[in-house]
Amino acid sequence: MLFHPSIIALLLASALSSLALVGSALFAVTLLRHWNLSSGSERQIVLEQRTYLVTTVLKLALIFEAGSLLLFVFNADKMAKLFVGAMCAVGTLNVNPYGFPALILKIAVFFLSAAWLMLHHIDSQGYDYPLIRVKYAALLFLAPVALVSAFVQLTYFLDLKADVLTSCCSTLFGGSTVVTTNNMGFAPEAWSLGGLALVLAATGLVGLWHLKRGRGGLAYALLSLSVLVVALIAIVSAISVYVYEQPHHHCPFCMLKQEYGYVGYALYLPLFLGTATGIGAGLASFAGRWPSLSLASPALSKRFAYVSLLSFLVFAGAAVGLIMKSHLILFEGFA
Repeated sequence: MLFHPSIIALLLASALSSLALVGSALFAVTLLRHWNLSSGSERQIVLEQRTYLVTTVLKLALIFEAGSLLLFVFNADKMAKLFVGAMCAVGTLNVNPYGFPALILKIAVFFLSAAWLMLHHIDSQGYDYPLIRVKYAALLFLAPVALVSAFVQLTYFLDLKADVLTSCCSTLFGGSTVVTTNNMGFAPEAWSLGGLALVLAATGLVGLWHLKRGRGGLAYALLSLSVLVVALIAIVSAISVYVYEQPHHHCPFCMLKQEYGYVGYALYLPLFLGTATGIGAGLASFAGRWPSLSLASPALSKRFAYVSLLSFLVFAGAAVGLIMKSHLILFEGFA
């Protein structure tokens, strides 16, 4: 199965980005030891010249890494028909023990890559590149995570076997399993939807306050992360059943399929974009501590927060729209 076009593309993207990250991490060690902008030495000039090349390569590599998450999920769904028992991406990811860890790691790399790219954009607004040590130090953490992600993904693809009987989403996300709302006492349908509404409202209020007063950027970033967590719980526990109009079908992947109009993308894309740019608002707010970014940082933070708020609004609108158009009634009094 390694010769499947999507798998080749994913492996190639991971290999190239991993190579770029390893090289950049090695360069980061040298930069952290010898960077001195006030120096006119030959070594400093060489470092400054190389940063442009390394940064350009990094931006391309991290964009590929971020985009590969979408391809990974899309590929998992399309390959479901190759495995006995698989109905969607859940079955494909459950073929061997490495599928879901690979997905989780790719999500982590997505947000880390997005954060680094936004940090680089913020740093480029300062005349003295005040965050250059911060962003290259961050590479020393990002590179190992990306390498582990690439290794787990490769292991997952190498261990794919078409003759394996896998579990379908109704088994993993059915009404009698521990991952669904029937046995998750902390997240029944009403509580998960109510919690999502509360965290979205709190995030919206803090975001509007940040846009008006320029304060609370770090708080908004933390709330954006909480929206991601609560939203994913709500999608599995409640929103999904409205999409399928079946009270015991909680799969978060089937809604990405054609028969459901690909409505899952209307939830996940703005949710992930809102969370990523929310983190960017926090990073830009924090960067305002450096003198050369004291003017640019607040504007960037507000810009990121604005995009984040719009993304969360789209997500909330999509979720409400799916619930309202559904013929399923979970709560009395809503008939």
